[in-house]
Amino acid sequence: MPNDLPLANLITLGARDFDALRDFYRRVGWPQVMDDGEFAVFELRGIVLALFPLAKLAHDGNAAPEPSTGGIRFTIGIQVESPEAVDVLTDRMRAAGARVTKEPVDAEFFTGRSAYLCDPEGNYFEIVWADMPDNPVVIAARRAAGL
Repeated sequence: MPNDLPLANLITLGARDFDALRDFYRRVGWPQVMDDGEFAVFELRGIVLALFPLAKLAHDGNAAPEPSTGGIRFTIGIQVESPEAVDVLTDRMRAAGARVTKEPVDAEFFTGRSAYLCDPEGNYFEIVWADMPDNPVVIAARRAAGL
């Protein structure tokens, strides 16, 4: 891959209730690498997940905050190493306060296992184990994570 491609592995969520959302991710157990009271950062393998108060994110982006908290518009995909790991991470996130919208099941659109859930502010995650080692998306995601 060319080295001139941009590094796109930081996701910043605009938090309506910064303290509550930060505490949710702490309960999930992801390593927190920064917290200055208005910007919190958690490190995962392959991405960095940041939280920033929604009003400040909107101001910084010179945009209005999205008023709706209902429905799904995007997911943050989390790839795990086994079908059982889908269940384990789903249970851990549920215990931390996530709402599971699709319990872990055999995947409908690919060979593997997946679950959908959202954090307390409606940011959706898909937890995935894909039994597709030759799939270009799986290959690219693993390469991006340095695996």
